[in-house]
Amino acid sequence: MQSNTDIEATSNPTMADVARLAGVSSMTVSRVMNGDAKVRASTRSRVDAAVAALHYVPNQSARGLAGIKPIRLGFLYSNPSAGYLTEFLMGLLNQASLSNVQLVVEKCEGGERSEHGVEQTRRLIANGVDGIILPPPLCDTAHLVELIAASAVPAVTVARGTQDPRVCGISIDDYHAAYAMTAHLIALGHRRIGFVIGHPVQSASARRLAGFQAAIADGGVDAGAELIVQGMFSYRSGLDAAEALLALAQRPTAIFASNDDMAAAAVAIAHRRGLDVPGDLTVAGFDDTALATTIWPELTTVRQPITEMAETAVRFLVRRVRALRGGAPEAPEHLVMDYALIRRQSDAAPRLRPAMPALAVKRDQATVS
Repeated sequence: MQSNTDIEATSNPTMADVARLAGVSSMTVSRVMNGDAKVRASTRSRVDAAVAALHYVPNQSARGLAGIKPIRLGFLYSNPSAGYLTEFLMGLLNQASLSNVQLVVEKCEGGERSEHGVEQTRRLIANGVDGIILPPPLCDTAHLVELIAASAVPAVTVARGTQDPRVCGISIDDYHAAYAMTAHLIALGHRRIGFVIGHPVQSASARRLAGFQAAIADGGVDAGAELIVQGMFSYRSGLDAAEALLALAQRPTAIFASNDDMAAAAVAIAHRRGLDVPGDLTVAGFDDTALATTIWPELTTVRQPITEMAETAVRFLVRRVRALRGGAPEAPEHLVMDYALIRRQSDAAPRLRPAMPALAVKRDQATVS
């Protein structure tokens, strides 16, 4: 019997090798790689892990001989965060390789008035893509969703606040994720917390702001309007927001930014001002992109499973396309994935300082007596 060690040493792994390592049949491996919705999630995870461990690449020629028609998925993107886009693309490429999917990548501008987005979407539809993936901020662009839904091309939105029943949807609970991070900062002892809002066209920005405000209200801490500053999900906007917050006469002891790019910018401004992070200022982010662990100190952040969300988007569309080809169309799937609060080195209890005016009064009183 071939051991796992022998399998892992194979220079040209086969589907049979993947099956042995995962402890399943070759047929099950084939079903997983073709996006069969009836395969259990635990089995799919074992197969995916075996594929990654063996660096298995499906034989596209063999698939063609087997009569499996490749699936072409369009990916429209417009995101100011390079970190988010990188994580998302990694997920798309990983799952596309496993599912015999060809990706057609198009860049377009976001926003409700974007005619460029319409042009790119119509081009994808006219070119016969089998499905379309809309990550933020395009997931919130109503006229694009309407256009795709009217065309009857299967689609999936990622990180959209309100799910549209006509298309698949994948998201996390941004409200409760932001609430949890804010409550964590309050539990550390922070009573004056600055918040940097995300891009105004993205529904996730409003949900994260609402979660922050709810936690602030429940915690009974400073809710001054000056502590909430608009950002755009870009590093540049994070620099401007942090400058505004740290220029306040009574600056916050913590800043919670709506994504890691803006949080990293807040760390940079703190360093520029000679402030220690987290000694003088706690900084927290959102997303847990690669940037969170490449700056110093590493960021405390909310982990949004961006790569897994992209992989799931591909699997959702593969299942819908195969069902349509088989003459048994399936209803769009909707999934809310888990988030996690990740603590690293950028958060701490606020540094206690002596109340100098009060001490001076005491000394004066002692002198008089």
